[in-house]
Amino acid sequence: MTATVDAPPSQLSPVRFHQVGKAFGSGRKAVVALDGVDLEVGAGEFVCLLGASGCGKTTLLNLVAGLDRPTSGRIELNSSRPAVVFQEAALMPWLTAAGNVELPLRMAGVPKAQRRAKAAELLELVRLAGLGDKRPHELSGGMRQRVALARALASTTDSADAGKPSLLLMDEPFSALDAITRDVLQGELLRIWRATGTAILFVTHDVREAVRLGQRVVLLSSRPGRVVRQWDVEDTPDAVDEINIALRKVISSHAAA
Repeated sequence: MTATVDAPPSQLSPVRFHQVGKAFGSGRKAVVALDGVDLEVGAGEFVCLLGASGCGKTTLLNLVAGLDRPTSGRIELNSSRPAVVFQEAALMPWLTAAGNVELPLRMAGVPKAQRRAKAAELLELVRLAGLGDKRPHELSGGMRQRVALARALASTTDSADAGKPSLLLMDEPFSALDAITRDVLQGELLRIWRATGTAILFVTHDVREAVRLGQRVVLLSSRPGRVVRQWDVEDTPDAVDEINIALRKVISSHAAA
């Protein structure tokens, strides 16, 4: 699934999809989730993946993360180890915030002093400095997502492929939060993205969130998921309205099928 490309690390795209398809099951009972997806995420680029429920957005992330394999096509992964931030923070309840951030570093064999320093640095980056000794149940939902983000960043920045561009996969990470917390964390994510230069592939069903966060918005069709259209947000003055119209057409065409 991974291809080797002889190009300077700074010029590599963290991930490219080449006619990627994914089916679950076989024969007449097979469910085709993705079909012929061609997509590229550039180094340091923020791409939002948008579509109706069930269009294969999460499946696409799972394929990149190595949690599943494509049925057809190939994924060219030139990134350091991709990390995923899910809708739920999925923190280890018996570990402190710092312990959760250190976990991927410990699994990678990073020495204790080095991983503690890195965890402290990342907790400061997500504005949780001084809270490293708190356990998940002592933190708010928004704080837990900040810890999950710091843990993901630890995974992407400290791997055997550290010379390659980093890639962060985010699967509707703010959808379970209240509107005010979601707004704050969207702003924080943009700040962290600019500070780290990490490429982000962000799944959402919220058009306004996609336009606020993404440099590029990619719309998938209803199942099976195919790339329908892409927008460069800076070059699209009425992006929210235009994307909403396209999304409604996708949903309507599926309902009429």
